[in-house]
Amino acid sequence: MRWALVKVCLAVTAMVVIAFAVPLGLVIREMASDRAFSDAERQAGTIAPTLSITTDREELTRAVLSTEPGDRGHLAVHVPAPDRSRAGEGAAGGPLDIGTRRATPKDVATVQKDGRASIAEVTGGFALLQPTALSTGEIAVVEVFVPEGEVSNGVATAWLMLAGVGVALIVGSVAVADRLGVRMVQPAQRLAGAAQDLGEGRLGTRVPEEGPTELRSAAVAFNSMADQVVQLLANERELAADLSHRLRTPLTVLRLNAASLGEGPAAEQTRAAVQQLEHEVDTIIRTAREQRPQTQGGQPGAGCDASEVIRERMGFWSALAEDEGREVRLAGVDRTVRIPVARPELAAALDALLGNVFRHTPEGTAFAVDVHHSGDAVIVLVSDAGPGIDDPKAALARGASGRAGSSGSTGLGLDIVRRVAESTGGDLRIGRSVLGGTEVRIWIGLHGDRPERGRRGHGRRVGRRIGRQRRGENRAAAGPPH
Repeated sequence: MRWALVKVCLAVTAMVVIAFAVPLGLVIREMASDRAFSDAERQAGTIAPTLSITTDREELTRAVLSTEPGDRGHLAVHVPAPDRSRAGEGAAGGPLDIGTRRATPKDVATVQKDGRASIAEVTGGFALLQPTALSTGEIAVVEVFVPEGEVSNGVATAWLMLAGVGVALIVGSVAVADRLGVRMVQPAQRLAGAAQDLGEGRLGTRVPEEGPTELRSAAVAFNSMADQVVQLLANERELAADLSHRLRTPLTVLRLNAASLGEGPAAEQTRAAVQQLEHEVDTIIRTAREQRPQTQGGQPGAGCDASEVIRERMGFWSALAEDEGREVRLAGVDRTVRIPVARPELAAALDALLGNVFRHTPEGTAFAVDVHHSGDAVIVLVSDAGPGIDDPKAALARGASGRAGSSGSTGLGLDIVRRVAESTGGDLRIGRSVLGGTEVRIWIGLHGDRPERGRRGHGRRVGRRIGRQRRGENRAAAGPPH
């Protein structure tokens, strides 16, 4: 399309330039010729007063040589022989030719006879033959030689200028056509490239809605289609996540019940079946995570109330905690805390962390969930009084890579939590809790900016302040020292 537009514009501009430049060049040539012969007529007219007074050779010779063309040998005067019947019986003398003759005698005689000026082509140029009446009634002819160079003076320069202007117009029109072609072709190329990227699975691909009206409409339709595809895949992924989390909870109960069956073939088979089922669930979660759509982030305005979601999930896990004799503490959820995380994502992250507490700590181990709102971020602390994590860095690396560790953990739970935090510009950290076990800190940014060093220090101070509050509450519950 681009080259087609360039060719069409080139052809049209070339025809327009030829249609105007050629006639204009011919007009310029005619004007140069008229100018040269007009000057010749003016020069011939300078001899007319002398011829009207005298036809003496010496006088005419001096008059001819006093003019510029006569001095250059370009002026000649042809005086015919006097007519005796007009001049009288005393008239005598023959024809006079003063100057260099270039016109033929026939041309001179024709002008004398007709009495009209004439232009004769001679060697090296043209001869202007101008008739002039004498006092005797005869017709003298003044011949002015006009070199060919004077007739075409300035014509070549004018043609070159016209050619330059024509070439400039053609080049300019081609450049403009090329730019217009690019404006039309580039949106089409971007649309084709985006369609190819979308077909290869890069679902975050979008097309700028620019260009001609038709291509803008195509871009709008493509972006709408891509959004619908992303939404459908997100719905499928959320459904898979919900199903997996629903399976996690009964699996945890089954594993705990299987652990209390004691020894025996039936107990071992039950525990092996539960372990195999957990492995299959982990595989399903890993597959869903690896096939997550590569979108461009959450939609503007998406989010949830963190306090409401945490209260709901803690109500779900509290029943199992009561069965196992675990003390549960929940703080900081008495007010609304809006975060830029979808409700299913936050619920999945909390279920992953609380499931780890039940899976990796003994029965009766206390745990707590604290929420702190610091203005530009929300910090969620999940702590337990279990044995803790020997190597927090290795656990985070397992979650980032998806590889299973030596303890049998797949790291999928931490990976879910880490991705939720990083989607808001936050982060995930593992440390030692004031309860003596593991503390997982989730930093959720409220403005999509990554936490700076000062903010991270502020998060640690918040964690220490919450720890001091817990120690104070524990001492108050224990009563005065004995």
